[in-house]
Amino acid sequence: MNGLIKTGGLVLVGFVLVAALELGETLSIPGVHSVISSAEAVVGRPLTPVSVSGVARRSNRRD
Repeated sequence: MNGLIKTGGLVLVGFVLVAALELGETLSIPGVHSVISSAEAVVGRPLTPVSVSGVARRSNRRD
């Protein structure tokens, strides 16, 4: 039972730490970096050959 309490405490401390880092990143506090990286969309042609041919089929104008 004692080990379970220690494990639960460590999980709680970890959760609070991650939440504090995320909150600091959201509030733009200098020097605080998030554990989770931000997602950025890349606009352009796909890199795989199969999907490039699919883009060519969809992007050609049909008269």
